[in-house]
Amino acid sequence: MKLAEALQERADLNVKIEQLNERLRNNALVQEDEEPAEDPEELLIQLDDSIDRLEELMARINRTNAQTVDQRETLTQLIAKRDSLKVRISSYHDLINAASSAPKRARFSEIKIMSTVNVRNLQQKLDLMSKALRETDNRIQELNWTTELI
Repeated sequence: MKLAEALQERADLNVKIEQLNERLRNNALVQEDEEPAEDPEELLIQLDDSIDRLEELMARINRTNAQTVDQRETLTQLIAKRDSLKVRISSYHDLINAASSAPKRARFSEIKIMSTVNVRNLQQKLDLMSKALRETDNRIQELNWTTELI
C-alpha cells in the first residue's frame, strides 16, 4: 500500500468514526417500549474496529513519515515545513490586507492614516513563501504516491 492510499483511508476512517458517533447519539435513547433504529451494540463494534484500524494506520503513517528521506529531509520535516509556511503565509496575508485597507480621507483636514509596514516588500515575501509552499507540497505529494507504507 502506498502512503497516499493510507492517508486517504485515514481520512475516510475519520469521517466514518464521526458518522458512527452521530448514529450512536441518535440511538442512545428511545421511548419506553420502543426499539432504536439501529442496535447501539453493533454500532459500538463498528466504532471500535474503525478506531483500532485508525490507530494502526496512524502509527504506520508516522513511522513511514519519519523514515522517508528526500534531499536530506524526512517527510515529517517536510510536513512541519509545509504547516509552518501555511501559518506564516496566513499571518502575512492578514497583515498585508490590514495595511492595504487604509480609509480614504474626504477632506484634507481629516486625520491621515498611514501604513506602518512596507506592503510591497511584504507582498514579495508572501509570493516567495507561497512558491516555497507549492514546491514543498509537491514534494510531499510525490513522496506520498511513491513511498510504500511501512
